Amino acid sequence: MRISAPIVESLDTILPEEPLLMMGAGPVPIPAKVAAANGIVINHLGETMSRIIEQVKSMSRYVFQTESSHILGVAGPGSAAMEMAVANLVAPGDRVLSVSNGFFSGRLAEMSERVGGEVTRYTIVEGQAANPEEIAKAIAEIQPKVLTIVQGETSNTVCNGALPEICRAAQAAGCLVIVDAVCTLSTMPLNMDEWGVDAVITGGQKGLSCIPGVSLVAFSELAWDKITTREDTLRHWCLDAKLADKFWYQSSYHYTAPVSGIMAIHEALRLICDETLEKRFDRHLKCSLALQAGIQGLGLSLYADKASRLNSVVGINVPEGLNQKEILAAISRDFKVEISGSFGLNIVRIGQMGEQCRVHNIFRTIHALGSTIQRLGGEANLPLGVAMLEKTLQEYQPQFG
Repeated sequence: MRISAPIVESLDTILPEEPLLMMGAGPVPIPAKVAAANGIVINHLGETMSRIIEQVKSMSRYVFQTESSHILGVAGPGSAAMEMAVANLVAPGDRVLSVSNGFFSGRLAEMSERVGGEVTRYTIVEGQAANPEEIAKAIAEIQPKVLTIVQGETSNTVCNGALPEICRAAQAAGCLVIVDAVCTLSTMPLNMDEWGVDAVITGGQKGLSCIPGVSLVAFSELAWDKITTREDTLRHWCLDAKLADKFWYQSSYHYTAPVSGIMAIHEALRLICDETLEKRFDRHLKCSLALQAGIQGLGLSLYADKASRLNSVVGINVPEGLNQKEILAAISRDFKVEISGSFGLNIVRIGQMGEQCRVHNIFRTIHALGSTIQRLGGEANLPLGVAMLEKTLQEYQPQFG
């Protein structure tokens, strides 16, 4: 029996005539130069690729704020970079302390368990950031070889702002630290070397404002020493850092590299370097604070309190009497603005990462959100929301650089 070719719709008939403004928790809009680079294919082992790889590593050192010579690309989403870090640094039987205050920190814990780590999950009260003194006590009690933590937990919009103190406590105890910085790298400070982070993970599709499906991970010298001195054979092949090193540092073959993705991430990193981290941090903070003020001006409440709040992804409590899914559907259908729901929480989330952080985008989003709430029978003070957004933009004073 022969299977006939299916009759399917072209993308032209599936996609909306007007592109959606992606203002959710990721993926985010990408600059035109990144999109153009993603359409280029070259020899993945040629001299041109070697030159591009060298520039990607150089720019990554700036963005990660590290002198590490162990920055690797991963042909996969941020979760693949997570798994590379975990699989290479957590040996079977290693004690792992996993600081868990959301969905993605829980994913790091699960990955650690799957590679044979003896994992202790230190669960934080929902909506709160990790307390560095409490984590230091847990480190002293458990004596882990590896600690995992997320800088910005996109699932519930919580930021672990005490990350430098937590890293210092771990470093003093001889414990390696793995940090998920998928939504935070280049949106807020993360100083890998200064803070003592041993592995930093990021994906393309959030803070870097690049395409999904290509990621980066940076290892410290201490982390690399553990990787190269392990006597067991890693169960992962694609995610074996020593094999990946052959491509990224020895111009040798590992697997066919995601050529177009590397081109895209090159341009995304170049745009960050051109803007400079300091200016980028200010742009993100300015737009996020203005968005938050606009949301509160509408009469809506923010999920996380100010001390624990993530600026890269803003959580908003769904007004009483309204339905989360109806809000998401209506704002997309009527205003062509996409925002996100959450993982079990009754909130909606608006991203402030990369190209989302443009003044025209946040004005459009506030108008769309307020109008959607009104149309669904809720209360939203749209004039005040816009006024508070504008006021915050005008009053912002640069804080970096």
